[in-house]
Amino acid sequence: MTRRGGISRREILALTGGAAMAALLPGGIARAGEKRHGMSIFGELKYAPDFTRFDYVNPKAPKGGTFSQIGPAAAFNASFNTFDTLNGYVLRGAAPQGLDLIFDTLMVRAYDEPDALYGLVAESVEASADGRTLIFHLRKEARFHDGTALTAEDAAFSFVLLKEQGHPLISQNLREMEAAVARDAHTLEISFTGNQTRDLPLFMASVLPVFSKAYYTANDFAASTLTPPLGSGPYRIGDFRAARHITYIRVEDYWARDLPVNVGHWNFDRVRFEYFRDRTAQFEAFKAGNYLFREEFTSKVWATEYNFPAVRDGRVKLMTLPDDTPSGAQGWFLNMRREKFQDRRVREALSLAFDFEWTNKNIFYDLYERTGSYFENSPMKAAGKPDADELALLEPFRATLHEDVFGEAVTPPVSDGSGQDRALLRRAAQLLDEAGWTVAGGKRRNAAGEQFTIEFLDNDPIVERLTAPLVKNLRLLGIEASIRVVDSSQHQQRRDNYDFDVMIQRYPLGLTPGIEIRSYWTSEFAAVPGGRNLSGIADPAIDALVEKVIAAETREEQVIAARALDRVLRAGHYWIPQWHKKSHHIAFWDKFAWPETKPKYTRGVLETWWSDTTKAGLAGAKD
Repeated sequence: MTRRGGISRREILALTGGAAMAALLPGGIARAGEKRHGMSIFGELKYAPDFTRFDYVNPKAPKGGTFSQIGPAAAFNASFNTFDTLNGYVLRGAAPQGLDLIFDTLMVRAYDEPDALYGLVAESVEASADGRTLIFHLRKEARFHDGTALTAEDAAFSFVLLKEQGHPLISQNLREMEAAVARDAHTLEISFTGNQTRDLPLFMASVLPVFSKAYYTANDFAASTLTPPLGSGPYRIGDFRAARHITYIRVEDYWARDLPVNVGHWNFDRVRFEYFRDRTAQFEAFKAGNYLFREEFTSKVWATEYNFPAVRDGRVKLMTLPDDTPSGAQGWFLNMRREKFQDRRVREALSLAFDFEWTNKNIFYDLYERTGSYFENSPMKAAGKPDADELALLEPFRATLHEDVFGEAVTPPVSDGSGQDRALLRRAAQLLDEAGWTVAGGKRRNAAGEQFTIEFLDNDPIVERLTAPLVKNLRLLGIEASIRVVDSSQHQQRRDNYDFDVMIQRYPLGLTPGIEIRSYWTSEFAAVPGGRNLSGIADPAIDALVEKVIAAETREEQVIAARALDRVLRAGHYWIPQWHKKSHHIAFWDKFAWPETKPKYTRGVLETWWSDTTKAGLAGAKD
């Protein structure tokens, strides 16, 4: 699900870096003393101050009906399979999808631009001459759901609270926020240390919610609780049952419903998320009409199982939408906090054991492509040898970088598709031998006689089918490999504490990578509980290149820095890269209509679709 304000929650889980705000002033936020209705990282805004709506919405879309789904996580501590708290902004507990629907943010994303934001709670923004202070001018009509005014005091309180008590992915990165204070009821001043990244203000403005100071003065923000919090957004929490379902009810008198950024948005009266213990139960419930919309992520199911009666008679529609966003990096990530994975040769050997070509043909019905880059499906993907601009960034670290960084970009090999490519397995065995893991009695052991074991950890049984061919090849190499599927709470706990050998992760990346990549791959996040640096990468060259990506003053500079970073990450073999596709496969009961234009950089379904009561799909599906 994407939030009106910001980072789709594919893009969140994110945060900060290191370039001074002054770099933003020419094209991004505003010149000193100049109020602007929006801000972006590079270039001018598409929409003028007097714009009335985004181009990709239907301003006449009717309100009403129900939208229901199971879907992508939408909170910093969200779980796909369960929830036990309604607090999505602290580390404790597992939160449900959709909590961001109840909170407003200062500004919101325009999804036909790479990174532009426009005013929601904040009518305009201006910057100080030195770039270290931002001033947001808040709308006087802003209200919480209980009718109390939403003021600059609430916003300042919220940012300070999140810095002090928020989820580590928030608090660790708000450290470059020096202060947040209310000049008056409608003027918020945020000052920075001078070391903040260019996109930290965008993250704060479009992702972080504005809480009620009165509510969280009376209630413990850090608590795990099932008491619905006070919000200000287009929806409020309705009925729910922990670990089973949650419904959000459209706020009829929502204070911002007629603002240009909300015209044509939030058309459903009820938005419901269903929870199931496994994918089979999810799918059967969809076929029965127990929820209405589904994005299919399993290629076998998409290719072979969408032939049930409701599809054949047209009550359920199938659609493929283009995905123009970067695919990011998905793979099995190796936990280098464990000594057995610290040798680069070992990590490379493990990656050679995965036969993607066999997997794509026999499991994925040729619906996927191999992921080879951390910036897949993006101009930032490195290719060939580094050019002069990339070399200028890499040369200072030549003494510490592997020679592969300076050659052709490291790319997964293409197998013979047999499922057991002998040439690749021979190379893997050679690398393991060189690293001191030799075969004795059919088992790989090190000089101390310790056996090489690997456990692949997940919380979804379907992963066993995907991982089993890799496990088989690892066993051929003498490695005792196994798959362990645990419940969601144990999986989250072990992930948060880095108690695993190998775990699947997808690192989502936006069109303008920013503060989120620091939490993905830099040293300072290698030991943060609940962080996203699963492999424990701690490399000064990577740290420096991440900062170059974040601090780039033009998109061209950012592309160059990202390609250099991509080369170093790929040469490190921190992962066994998996697969990606450049589309969304969706299925839905025929009860919806949608605008003529899809927003380029998101699905746009929940935000811009509406319920169409004239559709034939009413029979068989449940509101």
